[in-house]
Amino acid sequence: MSARYTHGHGPAVLEGHSRRGALDSAGYLLPRLHPGMDLLDVGCGPASITADLAELVAPGRVVALDASPAALEAARATLEARGLLDRVELAAGDVFALPFEDGAFDVVHAHQVIQHVDEPVAALAEMRRVARPGGTVAVRDAVYSAMSWFPRPEGMDLWLSVYTATARANGGEPDAGSRLLAWTRQAGLTQVVASASTWCFATERDREWWSATWAERCLTSFGPQACEIGLATADDLEAMAEGWRQWGASEDGWFTVVHGEILGSA
Repeated sequence: MSARYTHGHGPAVLEGHSRRGALDSAGYLLPRLHPGMDLLDVGCGPASITADLAELVAPGRVVALDASPAALEAARATLEARGLLDRVELAAGDVFALPFEDGAFDVVHAHQVIQHVDEPVAALAEMRRVARPGGTVAVRDAVYSAMSWFPRPEGMDLWLSVYTATARANGGEPDAGSRLLAWTRQAGLTQVVASASTWCFATERDREWWSATWAERCLTSFGPQACEIGLATADDLEAMAEGWRQWGASEDGWFTVVHGEILGSA
């Protein structure tokens, strides 16, 4: 990807991504899957979603692709732990130049990828290229401006402002989920079905995890990038992290993430 990846691939990010699965992150796609389908997962990260999808389409071909060596190492570990290393191919590459022939897959999937690229229509057109005629391109991305939480400790509004500014400075679009319908139409996909779904973090366990991962990202992933490009100071990073810690410690803590989703035909 030509845009800089705002989250980076540090331990906090990869661990957080490894909690995702097909049910909570690709539910909109599942009714279209059946055994024997060939599937490409673009930007697979630690492959926790890929592993679930691979089990659903077995014995079809499944490829997990990522541009990051660290992500591919995490993917290998996930697949080995799940007993799927011989079922899923690992491939290095990016969404603008997928190393596959035209029409190679029945399903081309990307979760939280398009928000990080600087030419989303070109990325989606490349995904369409490697999908078979009548095949499915499935994409899901967050809408940061639609995120909502309670209570609102000092520092969390600053977090959202700094994160979205950093993502845009890196060439991405943190509200990509709301633009997927427009972009997929421009990319030439047809019979596009748009939907939305959410993550909600409100249990003690979820609050503890969600607040901890974002506090760490403030300090070690997007936060240092924000300082590097002049969008935040070291004091700002600590204020944002502390806001997350306070939210996570509240018994009333509630946070929702809105995602836009599309299913399009090649």
